Amino acid sequence: MAVKTYEFQAEARQLLNLVINSIYSNKEIFLRELLSNASDAMDKLRLEALQNSELKADLSDLHITIERDEKEHTLKVIDNGIGMNAEELQNLIGTIARSGTAEFLQKASDDKSKAAELIGQFGVGFYSVFMVAKKAVIETRKIDETEGHRWESVGDGSYTIEDAGELPQGTAITLYLKDVDEENEIADYTREWVIRDLVKKYSDFISYPIKMMVTKIESAPAEKEGDEPKTIEKEELETLNSMKALWARPESEVDPKEYNEFYKHISYDWQDPMKVITMKGEGTFEFQSLLFIPAKAPYDMYMPESKRGVQLYVKRVFIMDDCEELVPPYLRFLRGVVDSSDLSLNISREILQKNRQIKAINKSIVRKVLGTLKTMLEEKPEEYRKFWAEFGKVLKEGLYNDASQREKILDVMLATSTHSEELTTLKDYISRMKEGQEEIYYLTGENMAHVQKAPQLEAFRAKGIEVLLFSDPIDTVWVEMVSDYQGKKFKSIVRGDVELGSEDEKKEAKEKLDQERKDMAAMLGWMGTNLDKKVKEVRVSNRLTNSPACIISDEHDPNPAMEKILRSMGQAMPDFKRILEINPEHQVIKRLHELYSEKGDDEELRSMVELIYDQAVLAEGGELSDPSAFAAALSKVMSKALG
Repeated sequence: MAVKTYEFQAEARQLLNLVINSIYSNKEIFLRELLSNASDAMDKLRLEALQNSELKADLSDLHITIERDEKEHTLKVIDNGIGMNAEELQNLIGTIARSGTAEFLQKASDDKSKAAELIGQFGVGFYSVFMVAKKAVIETRKIDETEGHRWESVGDGSYTIEDAGELPQGTAITLYLKDVDEENEIADYTREWVIRDLVKKYSDFISYPIKMMVTKIESAPAEKEGDEPKTIEKEELETLNSMKALWARPESEVDPKEYNEFYKHISYDWQDPMKVITMKGEGTFEFQSLLFIPAKAPYDMYMPESKRGVQLYVKRVFIMDDCEELVPPYLRFLRGVVDSSDLSLNISREILQKNRQIKAINKSIVRKVLGTLKTMLEEKPEEYRKFWAEFGKVLKEGLYNDASQREKILDVMLATSTHSEELTTLKDYISRMKEGQEEIYYLTGENMAHVQKAPQLEAFRAKGIEVLLFSDPIDTVWVEMVSDYQGKKFKSIVRGDVELGSEDEKKEAKEKLDQERKDMAAMLGWMGTNLDKKVKEVRVSNRLTNSPACIISDEHDPNPAMEKILRSMGQAMPDFKRILEINPEHQVIKRLHELYSEKGDDEELRSMVELIYDQAVLAEGGELSDPSAFAAALSKVMSKALG
């Protein structure tokens, strides 16, 4: 066969230019493409040998060889796979020549992510070599043919094919490299360490050995006594990739130490992981996954630029780090690998956001991880408590941003409680609910020390009714969005009215409250007038036993912490006045009532009302609007008492 030149059509030239200059953002991935193609060629040879018993194929030593020539500035990738004939060279490598269309070019020009999605359909991954090479030569022989062929192109829109006589089985691709150009991210791909790093990064788990001649420095004995030992440089063929894809091996065949070492390798963590999670997805979409829960929270877990830590592979070929689409934000503590058999090597982050398979993998991972956590909670509660201490705050984010998994997250949520020294589950809380209790009572705040001493808890403690206590910032958000758990409504103890006890106790408490409201009606109105800029109402309380007063929110108003968060985000909010509840049984309130009955509106009594309000604000951990006025009023009262 004489040398034949094939001209690309004008559209195809544009497409080639797009591939070289626009589709790939990282030039070094050309080697990943070549090694992946070589691996595929050997897979095809093995499959062909199984289907054709008459095929004379040597399967004894399938491997990939990388040859570097620093002097000639060339790089060669050789495989002993199935090889190609002249027609396949034109159809497979030259797919770009016959598949370029104006429609594709229009889509590719308008939307680079769409171009990356379609590029795999055009078989042009090979053309990424022209990002780093000024010429590419392919020498190949199909396994069942005696003569080989030579393909050559400088990436200018044309290529040649010619006979090459006797060639070894497989394919050899020689790249005549462009000059090193740091500004355009073109490294010296003839350097041993550069190739070694790229193979480790992108192709470490390819199942065939990737070999390269490397330089070894050895010490030689001195020629005579007293001389310094000599060093000798030796060339040695070395396998660069580990070929150990742990996620592809049955868990029973893997030593736990191997999992630990692999985790440390991908996470840069010095500790062993807390938990190893293996999974395999079959059916419409096939994938394998090896995930780890770290022993300690990553330092950047709450930083905006924090990484998710799950790597994406396609057929054991590395695609990208921290693939955000594989796990939701509330599982961002996970580290590990997901390997899909169905995705394209050229998949981009933009495509991942819309990809059905990625979404299916994401759902499978979420189900598996939450199921694993539930099992850990039930079977190894102490281990789970360690997990919750590290990652509970993050996991609770899923309560407001993943409604589909809300119940499962609530299943494994732990909370501080007024009835348990240890953190409790919602399931255990429900099991301890009083007869007739239909609501899960909770209290939120910015500081656990303040929450545990909140005056609003007094009546609940007096009646032995359990309250869940929350102080993480995220708690303020999710409690506003989660209505119930296992049919039991969540109820804030600082919002709206509360009715505690049996029906008889509720009736008795209501009658007593109504009477106290009548008795103190005049004073309540007077206090409300004096505090009208701060509260919407002053009323008697049935939730206090020891404190003189507390502050609560109206039933449908946001809690103060949530209001504070929304304001910090720049959201316009109306002013929500809260309600001051007073304890009619407290000595301070009784004495205030007596004095008001005697004096009516009085300056000293007005100061006392301000103190009662400020005290209630401080009791719940709030901030005073005028601390100096509070200090002055308190000093005045103390002086009078001591005088």
